[in-house]
Amino acid sequence: MKAKAFVILQSVFLGLGLLVLTPSMNPSVSPSTGRTSNPFHADAGMEVTPRVVADKNDGQPKPLAVWTCTTSWYGEDFDGKQTANGETYDMNADTAAHPTLPLGSIVRVVNTRNHRSQIVRINDRGPYVEGRELDVSYEVARKLGFDQHGLAKVRLELLKVPSRPEPLHREN
Repeated sequence: MKAKAFVILQSVFLGLGLLVLTPSMNPSVSPSTGRTSNPFHADAGMEVTPRVVADKNDGQPKPLAVWTCTTSWYGEDFDGKQTANGETYDMNADTAAHPTLPLGSIVRVVNTRNHRSQIVRINDRGPYVEGRELDVSYEVARKLGFDQHGLAKVRLELLKVPSRPEPLHREN
């Protein structure tokens, strides 16, 4: 009987945890700014708009949430070092760092200037520079066409949140 109660409690807490990690499809609007708030960012200054699923199937995964932000890239200085989820950083991989999205989240990054896009996996924390919300690998910056500029305004489309949080450190 105790084991059954434990399993039920564990299921309830897991369900509540998933609710916390799942982005809202109806973000709240801030009365002061008139903007919607990013469900994974403490700063309500970023715009988030839910995407209406279109009737046509263009083969692209439909985003759970969409918002714009400034992104930068990181490369050689960090190549080979450990990321927040315990992986070794590879500047040529399609990965990114975000301060609050769950590790393992899948995000489409779209350069708003040239409309190039790349799907990345969040495997690290950062950036740690005010005004930036995403750090992509050098390879992603190259594919998006801002590796020479260093910064870009991008649209983030959250495609997938892991069903359970990734461990902070993996055993190699």
